Amino acid sequence: MGINANVDHVRDRAARAAERAGRPPDDVTIIAITKGVPPERIAEALGAGITNVGENRVQEASEKTAYLSERGLHPVWHMVGHLQTNKAKTALDIFDIIHSVDSVRLAESISKRAQHPVPVLLQVNISGEETKSGFPVAAAAQAAWEIGRLPNIRVRGLMTIAPMMADPEEVRPVFRRLRELRDSLGLEHLSMGMSDDFEVAVEEGATLVRIGRAIFEERRR
Repeated sequence: MGINANVDHVRDRAARAAERAGRPPDDVTIIAITKGVPPERIAEALGAGITNVGENRVQEASEKTAYLSERGLHPVWHMVGHLQTNKAKTALDIFDIIHSVDSVRLAESISKRAQHPVPVLLQVNISGEETKSGFPVAAAAQAAWEIGRLPNIRVRGLMTIAPMMADPEEVRPVFRRLRELRDSLGLEHLSMGMSDDFEVAVEEGATLVRIGRAIFEERRR
């Protein structure tokens, strides 16, 4: 089963999850996460209908955008990994949207260097894990207010990285809490859910799902 079949399978699973939640399938955007994926395989995914691509590292994204641009391929690029303030300017030359704004300082750095309004998502550490970045839940509203006032920043939603669990149902409360927080702030997007749990995330309101392994790894028939 190659990338084409994997993309179709992920799209079908996301659509059915959206329908279970009473949402139209086109409410959900599939972002192909390409960390460690060779650019020729990314091109194959684009040929299969993927239009949004996510990367964790600025340098890796820079090399891949050059390869794809030379071939006339221009997907929407999402920064989904931790972004250091000293790489904000370079990131702005590559990415169309940044999911991982996890401090006011980073948002200020982006705002200072941006030449036009930049859509961002605020990363929230819903589960409270010490190993994860993101605003604590209690600080998210204040952060959204402070960052939303910056010039050249447009806060479009929230992002979280859920704990790794054997049973995706165990992370449902994490996704639900992020949705409730998003709703309380009057924002649009929820970036949550990856290969192992994206269906639960969609059922709980995800608008952006970040899928790597389920697209780029071979799967058994």
